[in-house]
Amino acid sequence: MKQNNMLAMILAGGRGSRLHELTNKVAKPAVFYGGKYRIIDFPLSNCANSGIDVVGVLTQYESILLNSYVAAGRRWGLDAKESGVYVLPPREKADANLDVYRGTADAISQNIDFIDTFSPEYLLILSGDHIYKMNYAKMLAYHKECNADATIAVIEVPMREASRFGIMNADETGRIMEFEEKPEKPKSNLASMGIYIFNWKALRKLLMDDIKNPDSHHDFGKDIIPTMLNEDKRLFAYKFKGYWKDVGTIDSLWEANMDLLDKNNELDLNDLTWKIYTEDAATLPHYVGPDAKISRAFINQGCVIEGEVKNSVLFTGATVAANAKVIDSVLMPGAEVEEGAVVTRALVADGVKIGKNAVVGSADSEHIELVSKRVKGVE
Repeated sequence: MKQNNMLAMILAGGRGSRLHELTNKVAKPAVFYGGKYRIIDFPLSNCANSGIDVVGVLTQYESILLNSYVAAGRRWGLDAKESGVYVLPPREKADANLDVYRGTADAISQNIDFIDTFSPEYLLILSGDHIYKMNYAKMLAYHKECNADATIAVIEVPMREASRFGIMNADETGRIMEFEEKPEKPKSNLASMGIYIFNWKALRKLLMDDIKNPDSHHDFGKDIIPTMLNEDKRLFAYKFKGYWKDVGTIDSLWEANMDLLDKNNELDLNDLTWKIYTEDAATLPHYVGPDAKISRAFINQGCVIEGEVKNSVLFTGATVAANAKVIDSVLMPGAEVEEGAVVTRALVADGVKIGKNAVVGSADSEHIELVSKRVKGVE
């Protein structure tokens, strides 16, 4: 069912600095995940599957690749008449040392004219850098049922981790009574997922007021939501059940890929009822040599495996040569592990070559090793 009265805006301008060299030349939402996908594929596919046919993608940092990628709306079935994916860069030219969007709310404020063009009744605001599957139509139905001014998707996290998130304190009806940003002593474990539904007319007025406020951070968490709570607006928490991952670090990106090896993984990329759409790369089928050894691996098309792969995820076109070993690792598109090399607990960036007999990573390391440059071989 088409949600013609709701327009989606995806905040996809994040720098992703904790992903280090992976985001030197591309924005975080364009980083590869799960063999053949990019992170941005998930919110875009969720929109398409939820019947949302107009999506604005707000880009900013290193946006050239991301802009061209999302502009091909046909990948997600969003290229029909009166629908589409719209790339919305900042109005001002980005400076290398300046974020031209001053905050998440400012990113929406700069695009009020675009939103008004479609006259939506509701506005869905999404982060472009999380991995999950969600039916936004169900969230909208909950929003209407509660007669809410705003609905915020939340996920229950362990209390010991709650201080890392924006926490919603809600009553027994689900109405949010208080919002705390990364509290030292959290009162609940309902963490904000950065997914909001607002009644557009009401939010528009708040944004116009926020633009004029010199003391504002122009941010939803710091300004808009607290203002709504102070004005006794009806804010409700929508509890999400399922897989959700913020892949903001090398360790968490590695973990999200490793999760795909679990046969009970809730994400289930093979679910035809909620397909995750992506670029269709034209490559040969994968090839497994006669002496190759493979156990508990996620292998994508175009891979060539002649060595050993154990508990690992191989993206499109990755190669593992004879007598090489890849253990507990992630090889991104086009990564090469040459003969005799050993890769353990590592994430190898796209196109990177591990030389002959080189040793990368360690089974005893606390953190995952990112390999973003060629590693010379040992003769």
